[in-house]
Amino acid sequence: MPQNKTVYTDQDVSLFIETITDQQKIADSHRLIEIMEGITGEQAKMFGSSIIGFGLYHYRYASGHEGQAPLLGFSPRKAAFSLYVYTGADGHSHLLEGLGKFTMGKACIYIKKLVDIDEQKLSIMMRTTLDFIEEKYQRIRS
Repeated sequence: MPQNKTVYTDQDVSLFIETITDQQKIADSHRLIEIMEGITGEQAKMFGSSIIGFGLYHYRYASGHEGQAPLLGFSPRKAAFSLYVYTGADGHSHLLEGLGKFTMGKACIYIKKLVDIDEQKLSIMMRTTLDFIEEKYQRIRS
């Protein structure tokens, strides 16, 4: 099996956030950490060089591709936050209703600022995603 290219690192999350120049992104990053740690029960850790991840699970697709990924995560990119909080699974599209201003990527939701979305709906989405992952895949406890 090929090794994951992106893995957890020893890079300090606080030091990474200090490299962000936009004060709103810094504040939003701290709030997202608070929310995601509360939902997963896992500490924020750097996953690769630019993703802040929470927890870990092992996945295996029908294609045979497998690997490990954070339960939830985000990346405070220059143009927008990439939020890794949505399964994209059939039956989960209702979680997007009333969420606020966002765009979708293949594996993430993009937002400009946290104030643009409903935090309560985001939290529900995260809990649903966590439940889905724990039911379908193998959560790795640290």
